[in-house]
Amino acid sequence: MAFNPVERINGLVWGDALSRYGLGGRILGGAIRYLYAVVRDLVSGQLTLRAMSLVYTTLLSVVPLLAFSFSVLKGFGIHKQLEAQMYLILEPLGDKGAEITDNVMRLVNNVNGGVLGGISLAFFIYTAISMVQKVEESFNYVWYVSKSRSFARRFTEYAFVLLIGPVVIVIALGSLTALQNDRIVQWLLSNELVGPLFVASGKLTPYLLVAAVFTFLYHFVPNTRVKLSSALVGGLAGGFMWASIGLIFTTFIVTAARTQAVYASFAIAIVTLMWLYANWMVLLIGAQLAFYFQNPEYLRLGRREPHLSNSMRERLALNIMYLVGQAFRDPESTIDLRQLSNRLEIPSLTIAPVMQALEDGGLLTSNEDEQLLPGRETARIRLEEIVGIVRSRGDTGSHAPPRWAAVIDGIGAELDRAVGERIGDRSLADLLDEAPST
Repeated sequence: MAFNPVERINGLVWGDALSRYGLGGRILGGAIRYLYAVVRDLVSGQLTLRAMSLVYTTLLSVVPLLAFSFSVLKGFGIHKQLEAQMYLILEPLGDKGAEITDNVMRLVNNVNGGVLGGISLAFFIYTAISMVQKVEESFNYVWYVSKSRSFARRFTEYAFVLLIGPVVIVIALGSLTALQNDRIVQWLLSNELVGPLFVASGKLTPYLLVAAVFTFLYHFVPNTRVKLSSALVGGLAGGFMWASIGLIFTTFIVTAARTQAVYASFAIAIVTLMWLYANWMVLLIGAQLAFYFQNPEYLRLGRREPHLSNSMRERLALNIMYLVGQAFRDPESTIDLRQLSNRLEIPSLTIAPVMQALEDGGLLTSNEDEQLLPGRETARIRLEEIVGIVRSRGDTGSHAPPRWAAVIDGIGAELDRAVGERIGDRSLADLLDEAPST
């Protein structure tokens, strides 16, 4: 039998060879599977493309975001602390990091000083909001969510993040600084037994704060329910990778004197782009790990486009309308895309196209809270219409209608008549009346 390296690798990753070595083997096997899944997703290119898109958006929105944050923090009188932390964030870039921070802070002060006119200010606000929206879209892609937040939810929840986020971060950092100056802490630091532990924890604190911020983003930003345990796993992994990337960049900046010699004045721009790209990749990889931790059944399959048979599409359309009709009749019940996905045990990415077709056909609608409702009175929604949405709608990609053979066209007409005769004039209301009460 010929040696097949692909089968050997698959057997090692997905088989039980490592689990035979006890707890250590099972832990190693799980780590290899997560690593395999993440590398596979990176090779596919989608995460890298989204990281590049976020880099471009960051270049446009970093000044508006910081200007907005400084305006909020000035109201609390703590804006100076954020300026000090900006230098620490870009510290891995060495002297270039300080130079970049100086330029950014100069631009922020110009914005806060009223240099911009009305149109420019509106553009700055738009770019700041689009930054958060881009992050949500990237996280939604990772979590197989096809529908973003409604406009009302975006406005309120994005405003909450932009208003409260900077305040919480600065207060946390300020509290840690004040705690380090406390007499009790100073005494503990000078203690030979406890001192080294406090020094070590102090060095870990910035990375734990980064992990906490990542955990919050993974839990809050995706338009789906993310378990706190899953977000925490992604946050800790992201914080560890962020710390590692910082060390790598610090070493790179110190040793890469040739970069400045080749790119001259462009070196600072090249280094900035590389730094932003690496950080966004870390954030997206952490989100991917959080998704796989919550949904381990996707580890081996990864992201594959759903392929529904005609029969499954018909049943899915009927079942969507049936569940929406049930929730509509119950005054204490509501249903949305996420709940549909849980009830049917089908990923929302698969449900969304069929649901969109029903919405386009006027059979389904949603309110501002993204709760699904029948498009019209259930007695006026015929089952034949629901089935027809997924049976007849489609696009061949050609500008002209298809030219069927006469005999095939006749068979198709017979099938349509058979479906109509079987369903008859039954409506969604009739189906709900016939269904047993639960």
